[in-house]
Amino acid sequence: QVQLVESGGGLVQPGGSLTLSCAASGSIFSINAMGWYRQAPGKERELVAHIISGGTPSYASSVKGRFTISRDSAKNMVYLQMNSLKPEDTAVYSCYADIMTTPYRGGMDYWGKGISVTVSS
Repeated sequence: QVQLVESGGGLVQPGGSLTLSCAASGSIFSINAMGWYRQAPGKERELVAHIISGGTPSYASSVKGRFTISRDSAKNMVYLQMNSLKPEDTAVYSCYADIMTTPYRGGMDYWGKGISVTVSS
């Protein structure tokens, strides 16, 4: 009923930039929050950035000052602008959203399939 699809990943050189996009579609009444996680090989999943409706974005300390999360509420989309990329940013990035499908229930978390970002020369 609800689908999240990421785009914009790929290979980039250290110091470069990349923008990830995530589109939510389906039976959506409202979106309470959206954000991005990442998981590098052999490491635990890490919350990268998070934005609650009407709230201030929050970031992992490892990306603060380099990454910017933004939302387009009209389009049900969330973006992650990544600058000054480092090899340690290499990971699979997954979009998530806390979505209410009806006004009568609380939100549930939905996830995209993930998209690969590789930072390498």
